[in-house]
Amino acid sequence: MRRIDLVADGSLAGDTAQTGFPSIDRWLGGGLRAGDLVVLGGDVGSGKSSLALAMALRMADAGIRVAFLSAEMSVERVMERALAIEGRARIDDLRQGKLDEMARASVGAAAVRLRDRAPHFEVLPLGLDPLASRLRDLDVQVVLLDPLQAVAGGSRAQDEELAAAVRFLKSVAVERDVCVVVAAHLPAWTSRSDARPVLEDFGALGAVKQTADVVLALYREEMYTSSSGVEGATEVLVRKNRNGATGYVDLYFYKQWLRFEDLLDPDR
Repeated sequence: MRRIDLVADGSLAGDTAQTGFPSIDRWLGGGLRAGDLVVLGGDVGSGKSSLALAMALRMADAGIRVAFLSAEMSVERVMERALAIEGRARIDDLRQGKLDEMARASVGAAAVRLRDRAPHFEVLPLGLDPLASRLRDLDVQVVLLDPLQAVAGGSRAQDEELAAAVRFLKSVAVERDVCVVVAAHLPAWTSRSDARPVLEDFGALGAVKQTADVVLALYREEMYTSSSGVEGATEVLVRKNRNGATGYVDLYFYKQWLRFEDLLDPDR
């Protein structure tokens, strides 16, 4: 009852961490909840890693203890992406040091912010046993893993291995009382009239559909149509929400910066 009264007064529950995207948080009852498994899926190149990293950056900036583990990038590459997102700079310009005065100032300011309030970054161990050992040592409220296929043992992981990984991550969320967010590669849907991902696309013998508390699917129309005027338009589809409704959120993706912004609640 104390928790209910606290939330009724407009405060955020202690077991909830806002993602930094207000439109997403509203669908999720205020944000990511401890003990939950959240699966974020999308086609190759849809920006799921960038969105997961953006959430980690915004949560860390809000003072939330958060870790981002990637099997696809070194820590240096993750930091490079973080500077591009926060500094609104082109990743190629960062790599080559070709920043004009304004971009240099913006990236410098982002670096100062990240120095004090950055997520914990590290390389994601491959396989369940090494990851279990590492997660026991992390003192965080939210952990983001990229991608699910690496958790299961590698890019060639079979459905049985993916299903075991999903069940493992849910058990970690409950036992450690943290929110686990994992990005997942989904197949292309060019043969369907509607390319938006559905729950069945997550595969893993239905483990995602059955076990995850929240399933988010990323859809960028420009990847599937040649129509003009859709560049950057992105839908985050809430395909499963164990404790709430399903629907969708409109974001905008600045591809050159790898940056997502909330259309209804523009960023700072």
